[in-house]
Amino acid sequence: MFGLSELAIILIVVIAVLAAKKLPELARSAGKSARILKAEARAAREEEAGTAPAPRVVQGEIVPPGSGTTPPAARASDAPDPR
Repeated sequence: MFGLSELAIILIVVIAVLAAKKLPELARSAGKSARILKAEARAAREEEAGTAPAPRVVQGEIVPPGSGTTPPAARASDAPDPR
């Protein structure tokens, strides 16, 4: 009567006809899932290989307490004139 391949084709056509309204939404959802999966796999590979970017280091100024020097932001000459 019908072979397995014919039944599969009939099943695909029936699903396409009955779910035609949902197919674009399903395809969009599958695309988003694939993108997320690719991004996560890439991040895992980079983390495993150690090629992740190094954290950025910001250099600061150390002022020892009681040194008699005032940090540049707190100098009296920078304050507004009281007149």
